[in-house]
Amino acid sequence: MSRLGSIGAKLYRGEIGYDFVAKRKFWYAVSILITITAIVGLAVRGLNMGIEFKGGAVFTTPKTSVSVTDAKEYAEEASGHDAIVQKLGNGTLRIQVSDLDTAAATKVQGELAKDMGMAADRIDAELVGPSWGEQIANKAWTGLAVFMILVVIYLAIAFEWRMALAALIALIHDLTITVGVYALVGFEVTPGTVIGLLTILGYSLYDTVVVFDGLKEGAKDITKQTRFTYSEIANRSLNGTLVRSINTTVVALLPVAGLLFIGGGFLGAGMLNDISLSLFVGLAAGAYSSIFIATPLVADFKERDPQMKALRKRVLAKRARGEHQDEPRSDGSGEPGDAIPGDAAAAVASGGVVGQRGRGRGRSSGGRRR
Repeated sequence: MSRLGSIGAKLYRGEIGYDFVAKRKFWYAVSILITITAIVGLAVRGLNMGIEFKGGAVFTTPKTSVSVTDAKEYAEEASGHDAIVQKLGNGTLRIQVSDLDTAAATKVQGELAKDMGMAADRIDAELVGPSWGEQIANKAWTGLAVFMILVVIYLAIAFEWRMALAALIALIHDLTITVGVYALVGFEVTPGTVIGLLTILGYSLYDTVVVFDGLKEGAKDITKQTRFTYSEIANRSLNGTLVRSINTTVVALLPVAGLLFIGGGFLGAGMLNDISLSLFVGLAAGAYSSIFIATPLVADFKERDPQMKALRKRVLAKRARGEHQDEPRSDGSGEPGDAIPGDAAAAVASGGVVGQRGRGRGRSSGGRRR
């Protein structure tokens, strides 16, 4: 078995682990800081909306030796507005200039043809109205609202309302960070960006639902035992799926990173940036939120329940008395051997994870219970 696989198996069995839930206040602070930065960037710099949302003209030239830099300079001089120039695979140029009407577009078309040394009728000009982009934006907002409502309803039915609320907060967290990064980086917002934003919602929910499923199973009949609090059960479930979450995220990020850094960066395929940046940031934020935000939030919400408060008091009281006798497992099987040793009890109480489970739970591997 590989080293990573061995670590994953130990995490799943609860032999090792990191106490994410106990350190949740630190991760909340980190998330709040990142979110505030994203909101400030959005408020100060704003989004660089594409021509589909602002309206303007798109000029497509035939194959030419004119560089992207020169074409950009020609377009900005002719129009008086900022221009976006992309070199397509067949050697043609795509020039976008916002805020142009029909008359202004005709003028710019003629100036471009003159500067680039070609006939004006060889440059295709297409006007784009802002109403089309507005329709896309409105449909995207409608789709987002419907998606959020359905997610909350589904999670509330499949799990419980606390988990639904935590998942909703994590989704809003991921979207805010992704939009904020777009504002800070200054990438153009296009319909491809909207598609990317809507796509990351599913990825963001995936790991969260996996952890919630394990937590639901682990917390079954939790009040029938006095070994673990709800927060400790939540942390064990999170550690049990940690390696799986990391592997899934890395595998998903690799092709997206190829599109963003190689396709959009080195190869200059600018249109790939529209969707790849939103996917890259959204996937990373989704993995982060499922580990550091969603599950700790569920633990926070659940620990306020009177039953969980009573359970915590019983667990801590038992550990304070140093009671290590056997007791039935939380699944009601009544089998002995689930006692928590004194050193393991101290570790759990201080935020650690219960130690190794060998040939018998809570007992050394060297002897047999009499």
